[in-house]
Amino acid sequence: MASSSGRRPGAGPGGGEPSSTPAPASGGRRILRTQTAGNLGESIFDSEVVPSSLVEIAPILRVANEVEASNPRVAYLCRFYAFEKAHRLDPTSSGRGVRQFKTALLQRLERENDPTLKGRVKQSDAREMQSFYQHYYKKYIQALQNAADKADRAQLTKAYQTAAVLFEVLKAVNVSQKIEVDQAILETHNQVEEKKKLYLPYNILPLDPDSAANQAIMRYPEIQASFHALRNTRGLPWPKDHEKKDDADLLEWLQALFGFQKDNVSNQREHLILLLANVHIREMSKPDQQSKLDDHALDIVMKKLFKNYKRWCKYLGRKSSLWLPTIQQEVQQRKLLYMGLYLLIWGEAANLRFMPECLCYIYHHMAFELYGMLAGNVSPTTGENVKPAYGGAEEAFLKKVVTPIYKIIEMEAERSKTMKSKHSHWRNYDDLNEYFWSRDCFRLGWPMRADADFFKTPNFVLNPRDQTNGEHRPAGNDHWMGKVNFVEIRSFWHIFRSFDRMWSFLILSLQAMVIVAWNGGTPGDIFDAGVFKQVLSIFITAAVMKMGQAILDIVLSWKARRSMSLAVKLRYILKLLSGAAWVVILPVTYAYTSDNPTGLNRTIKSWFGDGRNQPSLYILAVVIYLSPNMLAATLFIFPVLRRFLEKSNLKVVALIMWWSQPRLFVGRGMHEGAFSLFKYTMFWVVLLATKLVVSFYVEIRPLVQPTKDIMKVPITTFQWHEFFPHAKNNIGVVIALWAPIILVYFMDTQIWYAIFSTLVGGIYGACRRLGEIRTLGMLRSRFESLPKAFNDHLIPNDSKRRGFRSAFSSKPYKKPEDGKEEDKIAARFAQIWNLIITSFRQEDLIDNRGRRTCYLFHTARIVKWI
Repeated sequence: MASSSGRRPGAGPGGGEPSSTPAPASGGRRILRTQTAGNLGESIFDSEVVPSSLVEIAPILRVANEVEASNPRVAYLCRFYAFEKAHRLDPTSSGRGVRQFKTALLQRLERENDPTLKGRVKQSDAREMQSFYQHYYKKYIQALQNAADKADRAQLTKAYQTAAVLFEVLKAVNVSQKIEVDQAILETHNQVEEKKKLYLPYNILPLDPDSAANQAIMRYPEIQASFHALRNTRGLPWPKDHEKKDDADLLEWLQALFGFQKDNVSNQREHLILLLANVHIREMSKPDQQSKLDDHALDIVMKKLFKNYKRWCKYLGRKSSLWLPTIQQEVQQRKLLYMGLYLLIWGEAANLRFMPECLCYIYHHMAFELYGMLAGNVSPTTGENVKPAYGGAEEAFLKKVVTPIYKIIEMEAERSKTMKSKHSHWRNYDDLNEYFWSRDCFRLGWPMRADADFFKTPNFVLNPRDQTNGEHRPAGNDHWMGKVNFVEIRSFWHIFRSFDRMWSFLILSLQAMVIVAWNGGTPGDIFDAGVFKQVLSIFITAAVMKMGQAILDIVLSWKARRSMSLAVKLRYILKLLSGAAWVVILPVTYAYTSDNPTGLNRTIKSWFGDGRNQPSLYILAVVIYLSPNMLAATLFIFPVLRRFLEKSNLKVVALIMWWSQPRLFVGRGMHEGAFSLFKYTMFWVVLLATKLVVSFYVEIRPLVQPTKDIMKVPITTFQWHEFFPHAKNNIGVVIALWAPIILVYFMDTQIWYAIFSTLVGGIYGACRRLGEIRTLGMLRSRFESLPKAFNDHLIPNDSKRRGFRSAFSSKPYKKPEDGKEEDKIAARFAQIWNLIITSFRQEDLIDNRGRRTCYLFHTARIVKWI
């Protein structure tokens, strides 16, 4: 596992990290590591094509290539030292491509030894290296240091790194020849090492003392304001064993306390400065007010960074750890510390970034420790001042916080690859992250307990009866946490469960249409009292399907029962009991409404009275049964209200919303606007209305009368008496008659959807003029009209239109134009366009080539791109 820091201590000249990927040599063909030693060219010794196990010698070979033109003997000594170091790193040449690389390098050294030895100026290799080192220092480093502008920081950084490599080779050569290094060279090397620590690789902002005063990007007021705000370390309690630097900032203080990586601190320092500077320049438009970091800009960045963290705290009912001091002068420093801590955690989290709520948990405790240290709180257990739980040792955060969680992710991923287990037997990023959606996550503690359920993995055993099918089952004595909210079960029942509303609607509509067609054949017959009463029986069917849906939910979620919370289990049980109760209540109350009840229906009716002069009990039961659906319809009509209720953390609201769906941290309040919802609803209303009308008149009603005639024909001898032993009608013919129509009825919704989506999409595309430009020639012709359109819509007219209607008219004013006016319009557009492109280049949105391509020039009413 590697941290997310983008820098390495062994970076080569120019700030790049040594890479094991082959790169094309200048003026030659790219040589791959898989080639044999017999066909290796000279470019194999480039620092970019060394084997991955010998990456440490890459800077040495890079320096050898650079100095070969000026002193071949020094280049030879550098390659010889690289060979010795490679042999120490991999003595047995067991790494991939190491044997071929070392063989080719040795052959080249044997071939170049005599020619370079003859060209040596000094008497020994040690003297030659010392002479060249002094020459390189005077010619490159001193010359760049004495430059007036010191603008070329990249060359100076590269020169320091090259000088460090040359001294390493020089020292090795002197040791082999038993010659001591001159004191002058040692002093020079000490100066180089001190400067090398300052001139570190950077991404965008060179933050070393020399570059901060000389580089152009560091002279921007917004950059200076953010830079100086981070340097405010006044009042911070530094660790006793830490040596404070003169240029120390807030992020370095956080590194000393929590043990973040040095390169991560450098990356996030640039990151935070650029975030603050970008918002600061937008909020403070006046240049004379940009010397100090704006508090409003600081609040904007802080709000964006901690948006998810604050939502997480509210969701769990916990107070955030973002405590601000009462002294106004310390507020800005405290906010910067909170933001810096969050970015340092995020920058070093590696794959934990796929678990945002896990990062919120880590930050919650570390920010509380930060507040305790700044407030001088005393630990109740130790009686001393509060200190970080994991200490401030080097890379403490990576080793003690990130690594244990990453190991769990790694083990779960390996088990998902190697074991023939089901989805319920292993966890992925989402499953581990969902653990932090509940207050139970605080049982993990801080520092995190190694024996917590979160860090345990199941001990899968292979039962003898499962060896044939290769299925592994968890042992019963472990405390594996398992899945939290969702367990995937591959079943064809998902077709019905995922589209339950569509299936229910089609079945209930089919029942209602069959009843209407059977009792008259026209939609107007539904207003008949008897027909309407029969149509109301669809709610009994709906109750039966609702209970089936509750049973299906339990079956599909059965494998998540061990990790399922009590509230979710209770919801499934109540759903099932409610469905079973309505399956009993609705048929009983429906029978109660009959005019001539018998048996149990008569007894039930006697309990509630005759019922002739009071509202129907069945209607009352239906209203109560549909009350949750009425609430859902109200929330559907008013998405703003639903969004508010889903985002609310009130217990009463959570209880109401709990019945419709389990409460989750993500996905709350994600609804379309009212107008988009209206368009979506009208599309489906028209589609389903058309489908039902066609199905009623074309599919269902024509079959009613033939069915009645078939049912009237008596059967005397029935050959299939095994299937229908007591049949008095030809029910088999009726089933054969209705079966294909029922299949078509359920399947033609997709056909109607294809028709309507094509029509609506075509009309929408025509209104938006999609596809109007079909060729490149048409595209070029549209650019010719761009200056005129720009002038009509964005340039104010010289002569104002009068009248009330013109004040509210959206159409641009058009006046007669002659040749001079068209030339004036073209020139005006070209000038404004070039200013826009120039601003794009200044903000680094495009490069120089893009700027040259997008520039315009005009001549005699013609606007052309360069």
